[in-house]
Formats: sequence, C-alpha cells, structure tokens
Amino acid sequence: MTIATPPDTTAPLIDLTGTEYPVIQGPFGGGNSSAELAVAVAGKGGLGSFGVEGQSPEQIIQTARDIRNLTDKPFNLNLWVSKSDLVDGGPSTADLERYWRLFEPYYDELGVARPDLEGRASAPSFEDQVEAVFAARPAVFSFVFGIPPKPVLEECRRLGIVTLGAATSVEEAIALDDAGVDVILATGLEAGGHRVSFLGRAEDQLMGTFVLTQLIVRRVSRPVVAAGGIADGAGVRAMRAVGAAGVQVGTAFLACDESGADDLHRAALFTPAAGRTELTRAFTGRLARGLGNRWLDDMADRRDQLAPFPVQGWFLKDLKAAAVRAGRTDIHALYGGQIAPNLRHRRAADLMDDLIQGAD
Repeated sequence: MTIATPPDTTAPLIDLTGTEYPVIQGPFGGGNSSAELAVAVAGKGGLGSFGVEGQSPEQIIQTARDIRNLTDKPFNLNLWVSKSDLVDGGPSTADLERYWRLFEPYYDELGVARPDLEGRASAPSFEDQVEAVFAARPAVFSFVFGIPPKPVLEECRRLGIVTLGAATSVEEAIALDDAGVDVILATGLEAGGHRVSFLGRAEDQLMGTFVLTQLIVRRVSRPVVAAGGIADGAGVRAMRAVGAAGVQVGTAFLACDESGADDLHRAALFTPAAGRTELTRAFTGRLARGLGNRWLDDMADRRDQLAPFPVQGWFLKDLKAAAVRAGRTDIHALYGGQIAPNLRHRRAADLMDDLIQGAD
C-alpha cells in the first residue's frame, strides 16, 4: 500500500462538479430529498443532491426535470448499488408472519391496518434505475453500498457524468479508486443516515471522519470528500486542513426548511433529543444513525427479531406515517448525525453562507 503526500485537490473537485465551492449537500432517501433543497444549494454555488433510490425510472427522469425547471446549475442524483440483503428470492409468507409479530403491537397502538407489501417487493432494479440516470444526465451520479459494474462507469464517462462513490474504510476507498470512480467520499461513523459499507459488516467499519479522511487521501489518486460531523464553516476548514478536497453535509441540510423531511423530524434536530444518536438496524434492516427514541429503545432488546433489509423498512414505513399524522416522534425514523446539537440554520442559503466561509 503506497502512502503519498496529500495533493491539493480542491480545484480538480470544483472543475469536475462544475460548482463554485467544494460543498456537497448529502442526498437523502425515504422522501427526505427535495428539488427545492437541491436548487437552494446549487444557487449558492454548492452541489445540490437528490436521493432517488426509492424512485421508479420514470420518477427519476421527472425529478431531474423538476430540478432543471428551477436551475441551470449542476446537481447530483444518488442510487444504492446493493438494494437488498434478502436471499433465495425474498421473504416467504412464514417469514413475513414472523416479522409482523414484531410490528403488530405498534400498528394496533396507532390504529393502522397491516400493510400490503406486494408492491414494495417489486421495487425497480438498480440496472433499470441507472438507465434512467443516464437519460437524466445529471452533472454527478453518486452511489453507495457498492461499486457499479464497469460498463456503468464507462457509460458515465462517455456521457460526461462525474461519478462519486462512498467509502467507510480505506479498503473500500482503494477499491473505488481502482475501479476508476472520479471522486471518493470518506464517510465517518459520526454521519447520520446509513453506514454504506460494502466490504464487510457495517458494524466493523466505524472509523471517524477525521482519521478516515487522512488515511484515504494518502492512498488514492482521486479527490476525496469528507462526510460526517460537519455542520458549519469550522468543520469545513478542519476537513480541508487534513487533505479533503471538499465536504458533504447531511444532517445540517436535512434540518433546513427546504428538505423533504417532515416537520416533526426537522424540529427534533433542534431539540435536546438530538444529543443522543445511535447506530441501529431498526429503521430499515441496515445499520444507520438516528436520534434515540422509544422505537430504538424497544428494538435494542429485540435485535434478533429485526427483519433484513429492505423488509424492516417496508413495515416501518406505514407505522412512521401514522406516527407523523399523530404528531408523535417516539415511533419514527429520525435520522441524524452526532453533530446535530450544533445545528443553527433553518434555511439552506444561510447554511451555505456559513459553509462557504470555511471553503474560502
């Protein structure tokens, strides 16, 4: 393994993305992204993003159209390479009955009928979704939970789409570099949302952003973007000082009024509850960081009963929607990172102004 002196990669990153500043808005799944947020970030010179993992090909193309109707600035679309942890074709009827028993008391409590999961089991494939990304031709195509096949990366190069892949370890970063991915995202354990590991268990890839970024920038040839624990200009300066070409900011943008997160979720990020975050598989079946609440406390003792990804999320989706309608955050997937207690901005433009000071 070659250890090199970290290069000055700020200019190459800006040249690649076509932005004014090396600031990327984290892409959110589960309906938490919005065209308005992506456009607000792009309008201030950053890279606005939209997580389209849960969308059909037609919806992906419409999302890109919606963003372009509001801005001519570059933007990023994000997909998950690995879309299921199920084996042998998916859960059997007996499996679903067993998983349902975990959720049934909460559905009863909120007065919600058992969900029909048939449509969710036929979600679009990564292959179909990426064809839609090709048709949409965003400036940047980012991805998590793996590396797309070589023909996908080649087609991105042919179309002039910059690729950005996420790593939670040095080994994953090197794999992305070897595959020819244009930009590498070093995402530390502090980050909110999913731990997007693809080489080994996510529970074993828990290095902090500060150290992970320093290790990666000396071992790859691509620009490295730091993610996790960054919510203001000071965080940007800290990551730039250790060799990051730029930053990706998630939780702080999720808390902004323009995000697609529900009002309860955004408000919770500005309360004392944001001071306790945990890594859990209770949201979707894959490891993710969120704010502690009753749901996480209850599930902590039932880890062996959780359904695999994405079935856990199938059941939680309707339960969460009912909790939101009831104004309750105790049964809710409140994604958020460890930096949440330092959040100050509720408008994306104000947050961008703060981040730009660090970028300058």
